[in-house]
Amino acid sequence: MKQSISHYDGDCLQKLLDDALQEPLSTQVAEHIAVCSACRERLESLAGEPQWWTRACSGVQTILSQPQHYSSSTIEDSAADDANNSNDESRSDHSFVTDFAVDFLEPNDANGTLGRLGDYEILEVIGRGGMGIVLKGYQRELNRYVSVKVLAPHLATSAAARRRFEREAQATAAVVHPHVMAIHAVATNAKLPYLVMPLVACESLQQRLDRQGPLPLRDILRIGTQAASGLAAAHAQGLVHRDVKPANILLEKSVDRVMLTDFGLARAVDDATLTRSGVIAGTPMYMSPEQAGGEPIDHRSDLFSLGSVLYAMCAGRPPFRAETTFGVLRRIRESEPRSIREINPDIPEWFERIVLNLLSKSADQRLDTASALSTLLEQCLAHVQQPTVIALPDHELVRTPVNVASRSRRFVVVSSLLMVATMLTVLCMSVFWQRDPISSPPGSSAPVPTVPEPSLDWNALQSEIDETSRVIEQLDANSKRDLEE
Repeated sequence: MKQSISHYDGDCLQKLLDDALQEPLSTQVAEHIAVCSACRERLESLAGEPQWWTRACSGVQTILSQPQHYSSSTIEDSAADDANNSNDESRSDHSFVTDFAVDFLEPNDANGTLGRLGDYEILEVIGRGGMGIVLKGYQRELNRYVSVKVLAPHLATSAAARRRFEREAQATAAVVHPHVMAIHAVATNAKLPYLVMPLVACESLQQRLDRQGPLPLRDILRIGTQAASGLAAAHAQGLVHRDVKPANILLEKSVDRVMLTDFGLARAVDDATLTRSGVIAGTPMYMSPEQAGGEPIDHRSDLFSLGSVLYAMCAGRPPFRAETTFGVLRRIRESEPRSIREINPDIPEWFERIVLNLLSKSADQRLDTASALSTLLEQCLAHVQQPTVIALPDHELVRTPVNVASRSRRFVVVSSLLMVATMLTVLCMSVFWQRDPISSPPGSSAPVPTVPEPSLDWNALQSEIDETSRVIEQLDANSKRDLEE
């Protein structure tokens, strides 16, 4: 049995990153990392570049792919250690906070604070993501609490990560709109670059979907309306978000307000790097077909991504899924999503048509602008809230399609009426002809020619009418049969 250990120290994990551990210790550490979240997080924080993390996990991947070559005793012992340390997760968080405060924050005299970052007293760590750490801060000069997003320490040495972080701050600060997360301040030259935002009690749309599943139609329309409004404001500034997904849509808890966040992938439309082929950026399951192919994109790419978000709110999952990233990208470019109404029959047909329009493979077939989409969804929401008072908007995507069978029957009826009118006209002309014989010119002694008196065969006329009715019925039956086929 291999030696059981609660956690490995930083030196050991750093050697693992540097491929400096000898066997069998390297395998033992890899086995431990497979079951210990605390050491995994510590290892990630030590990783200076993404490829180091991939290399460090190679041992874990080997174990998972060939479990028969390894003893389960170490895993069992580690699980026992975790059971004996029920507060392991909280201890890991506490260790992270302590290390972060000591290594990166300036000392602060105020009680109850972790330290100071520029002009902000840091009270606690409230979140961690792939790009950064979110802190709760207090700005004493303005007597307000703020949210401070700091570039993750293990990315601070990466020039590309710093540029993306700075780009996020600049792009978001350029958009002033109620449905875009505001930026109070930016510090890109600090040891750890950070940006300051309002402190808002909120959750992401992804968190709500994970907890609740498909949302009611009213919530879908409300969230979609506000998200489209925020995108319209960004597009008006010449920005394309390029990473619209549920995780980047925040839902404020106190009020029904939606805010777009994380413009880290945003580019100006006229940025030369935007039209560079072969570059794929964004979250695969919510990419547009042009993004998936590394093709030039414009604001309509965001509309496709928002359409995928609307689909996810209806179905509880994104429209395109596969086991691999390549599979997802291929489905986005080549496959049609499953019908929303097959998954969620509560969704009306007119709303499914709106979503399918946004998910068109060709950008030219989608709605023109996010502003037009926001207006359309807002009008639909008004109808859903007061269906007896407000009608659906008169829009081609929402308007009920003309029923082909009804149209065919109307054609048959109109045709029959025309035939009857024609027969009546002939009848009237015959009567007129009978009452107005030809007269000779004045002063002429020539005999008036005798015009044979037309005779009306009423039985024959009735037979013609009956035959016309039979033909009309046959045409109607044929049209119904053609529609059924």
